[in-house]
Amino acid sequence: MTTTPPGTDELRKLGVRVEALSRKREEAVTQLTALLSALLPLDDLLADTANRSEQLARSGTGRTGQLADAVRQQTDAAHRMLRAELARHGVHPMDLVGKIPDPVEARATGVEPHPTAPGGTVLRETVTGFRHGTDCLRRADVVLAVPGPAPAAEQATPAASSDGGPTRERRNQPHRTSRARRRQLLPLPRKPSKRRR
Repeated sequence: MTTTPPGTDELRKLGVRVEALSRKREEAVTQLTALLSALLPLDDLLADTANRSEQLARSGTGRTGQLADAVRQQTDAAHRMLRAELARHGVHPMDLVGKIPDPVEARATGVEPHPTAPGGTVLRETVTGFRHGTDCLRRADVVLAVPGPAPAAEQATPAASSDGGPTRERRNQPHRTSRARRRQLLPLPRKPSKRRR
């Protein structure tokens, strides 16, 4: 007659409990990661809206400029709130500019000649990457530097924000031009009017 050692049944029950709790934890982490990943396009949208309203505020005059500036301020406030909430859950944007990118964290979408930046380093991020703790939540799309003269186009310099620190770089997006602005930029020839008889 064999007897089971005391406590074997309790150890088995404890093992089953640990396994169930591990499964629940993995499910919770998966759900949290999915939720945080779903919020990242909202971050992109707020950054793009702030960029467009800033451009409109610069080109607009009078009431249009004031309204665009108010929209930019509200959008920036919403963007800061979203970033603070993401940071509270351990999600932080990657800062890859000037660094050699890790293929797990960044995807090179282009290269650009630069006279001073070392070859293979990140010049700018076109899509912001995010980390959740130490894990990569979303890869960044980056433009890499290659040795060579600066392009003839105007170089983007980081502007200072109202708090004195550098502002985040905004993605280049197409913007709409109003009909009045198009008329100012490219006046169309008018039809000759008929002479009165």
